[in-house]
Amino acid sequence: MKIMIASDIHGSEYYAKLLIGAYRRSGAQRLVLLGDLLYHGPRNELPEGYAPKKVIELLNSAADEILCVRGNCDTEVDQMVLDFPIMADYAVIFLGDRMFYLTHGHKYGADNFPNVKPGDGIIQGHTHVPMYEERNGVLCINPGSVSIPKEGSAHQCMLYENGAFEVITLE
Repeated sequence: MKIMIASDIHGSEYYAKLLIGAYRRSGAQRLVLLGDLLYHGPRNELPEGYAPKKVIELLNSAADEILCVRGNCDTEVDQMVLDFPIMADYAVIFLGDRMFYLTHGHKYGADNFPNVKPGDGIIQGHTHVPMYEERNGVLCINPGSVSIPKEGSAHQCMLYENGAFEVITLE
């Protein structure tokens, strides 16, 4: 299965459009979102093209293809306007022979493992910093941020296909 993985849109219509466009062009069957969809959060500057209502429209256009976990900036009010579930704190998927724990990263992640074991993986967002490394036998992945990248990283997401993860730069 081919999937696209993205995190931390933070209400940017500009980057949400780039993400949905990249998703459509990729031919992926699912778009995995790791939270922080609509609100920019109190610690972040407004991202370019901040327009949460437009982001709602863009994401709802792909609602039947989205698997999403809740970020620390996502609320029940956000769920009322989105046509796909966003309130799960985590999800589990199997890619190849590996179990991946999907989470935003503010509770569990590479620095605070949930119930995972060597050979498993964690895919998280939250830090806005890309990561692909093994820690204690657990593959830890962060696709970075769609709209507010940090530590000099690009506006990006990831694509998974045939056992490999690929970084997709949005600009």
